[in-house]
Amino acid sequence: MKTKMVSHAAPLDKIMSNSPDSVSTQQLNQGWSIKQRNKNVDVLDDLRDGWSSVTSLPSEIHAELTKSGAIPDFNKGFNEHQVQWIADQEWIYFTTFSHSAEEGFHTDLHLEGLDTYCTVYVNGEKLLEADNMLLPYVVTLPPSLLKSSNSLVLHFRSSREIAKQLEAKYGKKRAGSCNLGDPSRVYVRKAQYHWRWDWGPELMTVGPWRPITLKSYKVVIDELQAFARVSESLESSLEACVTLKGSKESIKSVQFSLRDSREEIIREENVQVPESTSDSSHQISWELGNDKVKLWWPIKYGEQALYTFEAKLIGKNGGLLDIQTQKIGFRRVKLIQEPLEDAEGTTFLFEINGIRIFMGGSNWIPADTVLTNISEKRYKALLQTMVDGNQNMIRVWSGGIYEPQVFYDTCDELGILVWQDMCGFACGVYPAHESYVSQVTAEVTANIKLLCHHPSIVIWCGNNEDYQQVLQWGGISELPARKFYEDIFPSLVSKLTKDDVPYWFGSPYGGSKWYETADQTVGDVHEWHVWCNSPSGEFYQNYDLLAGRFISEFGLPSYPDPRTVEFWLDGAPESQRYPQSPIMAQHCKAGSFERRFANYMNENFRVTGDLESYAYLTQIMQSEGLGWAYRTWRRQWKGPGRQYTAGVLVWQLNDSWPVTSWALVDYFLRKKPAYYTVARELREHTVGIMRKVQKNSDNDRPRQFYEFGAFQNISSTIEIWVTNSTLESVEEATLEVEFYDLQTSTVYHRLSKDIHLLPNQTTEILEINIPNPREPANNRIVARDLTHTVVVNARLSDRHGKIAAYEASNWPEPFKYLQFPDPQLK
Repeated sequence: MKTKMVSHAAPLDKIMSNSPDSVSTQQLNQGWSIKQRNKNVDVLDDLRDGWSSVTSLPSEIHAELTKSGAIPDFNKGFNEHQVQWIADQEWIYFTTFSHSAEEGFHTDLHLEGLDTYCTVYVNGEKLLEADNMLLPYVVTLPPSLLKSSNSLVLHFRSSREIAKQLEAKYGKKRAGSCNLGDPSRVYVRKAQYHWRWDWGPELMTVGPWRPITLKSYKVVIDELQAFARVSESLESSLEACVTLKGSKESIKSVQFSLRDSREEIIREENVQVPESTSDSSHQISWELGNDKVKLWWPIKYGEQALYTFEAKLIGKNGGLLDIQTQKIGFRRVKLIQEPLEDAEGTTFLFEINGIRIFMGGSNWIPADTVLTNISEKRYKALLQTMVDGNQNMIRVWSGGIYEPQVFYDTCDELGILVWQDMCGFACGVYPAHESYVSQVTAEVTANIKLLCHHPSIVIWCGNNEDYQQVLQWGGISELPARKFYEDIFPSLVSKLTKDDVPYWFGSPYGGSKWYETADQTVGDVHEWHVWCNSPSGEFYQNYDLLAGRFISEFGLPSYPDPRTVEFWLDGAPESQRYPQSPIMAQHCKAGSFERRFANYMNENFRVTGDLESYAYLTQIMQSEGLGWAYRTWRRQWKGPGRQYTAGVLVWQLNDSWPVTSWALVDYFLRKKPAYYTVARELREHTVGIMRKVQKNSDNDRPRQFYEFGAFQNISSTIEIWVTNSTLESVEEATLEVEFYDLQTSTVYHRLSKDIHLLPNQTTEILEINIPNPREPANNRIVARDLTHTVVVNARLSDRHGKIAAYEASNWPEPFKYLQFPDPQLK
């Protein structure tokens, strides 16, 4: 049982359950109406008629119009194009709320998310001009303005129109390719993917997308900041601060407490608030050592120990005035960049509580185009797929949003590490004029404060691919937003997290020049030579040659589950049911996808025009490509001094609508084959096999391919390695290898090897020639290698049951040449 530790500086005050001076909160989530604004009259003169009811807040215009049947579901067919008019209109939300005036009380209106340009009126008085979707607002309402019944009007203007106005004022900027939305987006502090991305539709959302509440108080806890610290020697401490707002005359004390998951008190302290004080901030600092609290660990490395930290505001009469809580965890994170023993550059790896961990995971995009459609259940289900798929890190991509607390709470609970991009900086030359700097600084400050208590967040990153575009697109000599990435952001992260979490300028980033992002020996890279960055696309079989120190993006797209395709087909006639049909193009936003799919599909599989077969083969292509990348990049985690690659994050985990994309899990949470392949490659113990086919001449084919054209196959070899991500060695393991000939349907050769696996690294096992399954029919031909019909299977086991049996197979490539034996099914 834990020891109860209480500060002896002041006895704890007895708390009454109720106090007439307590904070009261009113959720303004019902009784709302919406209408399209008549631009020919003043906003406040346009409130008489034409209203439609809103089901509840939070709310978004497209969602409301879809529910009422006013517009079709944009997720189906070509309906995206039928709803574009909405973005050019202005929209009004209206409700009323009651208010009981009490002497000495203040009233604040909390608007947690307004998308995006919104004028707020209370009882006809303009109180706020909001211009930032990513910034929560608080407006103090003048007592003289409030009545027993009050009106609240939200007037939303067109973000698309204002973006073009700002572009005309400040100049046109470069913002990625034509598949990433209109470049004017860089001027607007709104989720950038709403302008269109290469996996999502153009849908300029509008509305109060996060809760609106009314808070009345004499005095209130304005902020609670808790900093769980862990020293180099893994001793824990806690620093915390509450900031008060309002009239302090009624306060007696602030009570702090820390409780574990069983509600047992670890420590508590009472901080007296003198009547004469003008100080609005009150702090505690506790040393907890290494036995009072447990450390928080990532999934598979230990317990996700979480604690409830609570601050109570106690009145002079002993009544509870206000209370705030945060779930916290104690962990130490370091980003290690150190020289390697026998390679250029430096590592880029994460150390948690003194343990260096290989990161295998995904990139996260917003889980819906309309953010109000995402339920807590959906957030939890998507993140659970990561745990079920053996992933340990998620990167929250910059073109989306700072996700709601349920996202980070779930990551804390599941042990998923979070790479957090600063949002609203994705693939663009962003401005840095004075008003924009003020906007962004307030936004980032607010969001770091909201999120910094989460133990799952282990890095903050300045942007997505903004540095990269200097070389990728050309014609860019400077990035004004370096002011953010290299000055403002690192300063804010350092100050607001108390140097608890590392900061990284951008993703990707690293090299000898300020704009360099493709150096494979330092920093992180986005590996898009496969699929994107060359006219025909690099062979995915060459992923192993494209390794970096940390691959924070890479991927291959595929069709989603057939049921998802049927959803967007929406009863389309047979004439639309083929891979190159217009409706299939509508639901694939990737640039040059026709030629890129054609290259990879023709190289690896037999050509087909059948939709079901084609869709399935795209999934197999994605599965094989991603599996090879994870397998060979994880091979580069070779122990101290040789941790050449320390992390792999696939683009992307999820979808925002029904689409052909890079996702592992589609819009309806249906898992693609690649999901299971990645899960297999990220198990604690895995086997990797690489086949190399030697030909009679230099050639332009992948090393794994057998050649039946201009070149001849001379011999083939396999390399086998085993990974062990646990912190325990495996002393008595066995690797069994079988060679199966498809032509004769026989296992014609076997071998077995006793092996010893070192902890937390890869162990190279063997490299041998694949024996020929038979002699060639004609000994005079040049090519004597007949292993193009041989499947190699390796099985890993151990005598003491420390590891689950694992099997890996290596098939001859390309798959289009395979001749399968007759299974004799009837």
